[in-house]
Amino acid sequence: TKEFTAEELQRLFLSVHWESGNYPEKLVRAMHNSSKVISAWNGDKLVGLVRGLDDGETVAFLHYLLVDPACQGQHIGDELMKRIMHDYEDLLYVKVIPSDPKTIPFYARYGFKQYDHYSAMVKKQF
Repeated sequence: TKEFTAEELQRLFLSVHWESGNYPEKLVRAMHNSSKVISAWNGDKLVGLVRGLDDGETVAFLHYLLVDPACQGQHIGDELMKRIMHDYEDLLYVKVIPSDPKTIPFYARYGFKQYDHYSAMVKKQF
């Protein structure tokens, strides 16, 4: 689904201390505008999601893979990755830019590699 309330998204994003959780209405619109969103629920509680932005043919960018800390260790992130990678199996490239170096081994399990002269640049607007 791409249908989330501002409160659901805010709670999840702030649970992992992501600043974007302070902009829940923007997150609602962002999910609607995303190419793919796969979410995980515990009953009616949003506990994880992964979001992909893609052109449908050559490249996808994974942005926002997060799992509520109270639910981590239950392979939710693993299942979210398997599902989105399945959706993107026909693309030439899938890219992710880990914001936390501790997550690099997680992404490496799905075939992602680091390149010496390739890094993201970010301009923060708010």
